Amino acid sequence: MWKIIHKFGSPPWFFRFATKAVQWLLPLMLIALVVGCVWGLLYAPPDFRQGNSYRIIFIHVPAAVVALAGYYVMAFAGLVSLVWKIKMADVAMRAVAPVGAALTFVALVTGAIWGKPTWGAWWVWDARITSMLILLFLYLGVVALFEAYENPEVAAKACAVLSLVGTVNIPIIYKSVDWWYSLHQPASIKFTGESAIDASMLYPLLVNIGAFYLLFAVVVMMNMRATLLETHSNAAWLREAVE
Repeated sequence: MWKIIHKFGSPPWFFRFATKAVQWLLPLMLIALVVGCVWGLLYAPPDFRQGNSYRIIFIHVPAAVVALAGYYVMAFAGLVSLVWKIKMADVAMRAVAPVGAALTFVALVTGAIWGKPTWGAWWVWDARITSMLILLFLYLGVVALFEAYENPEVAAKACAVLSLVGTVNIPIIYKSVDWWYSLHQPASIKFTGESAIDASMLYPLLVNIGAFYLLFAVVVMMNMRATLLETHSNAAWLREAVE
């Protein structure tokens, strides 16, 4: 574990790794995204209750799932930053925050679009929706803190603390539909037991979830590369890497 963290903590190694990884992951992400969206939005059968309005699930669910997972990535980077003082962890936190915020925003907007024909309202103060809104504010809080401090070390420390404290919200999001009365439906995909969604809808959904994970990884690595290009512009290793 420490060896992996040490490797990713090296700016030259990570820059070369991210450059190659993006070259491989970008076409895979585009193919998976096209396949998942076309399969789900055009070829999956309509739902017997919601008709075609349910198709927003193929964007809404992947965005929500990856937004939650992305917060754990950011919080882990914050932990590494606080404990081991690795600068690349600060770069990772800064790179993940806007991507996670964008995914959370997409999840909230698509949820509202889905909620109008399903619940008759664009927005309700449902436990799941409210906790997702808090997640958006947490991501935006990290983005704002990085911009608020002139000292990057102080900014990174504040963001790390906020990221770790905010992890309390993630299990609340997951369990909100079980703990409180909620209009939001329970999870359709289950790792134990039978999923509450037909295979004809499940498979394109899983493809799109994988595509959104790839999208998250690609954009975060590109953000981190851009930060390294800005902060190490005069480094000899960077000049060699980009030549």
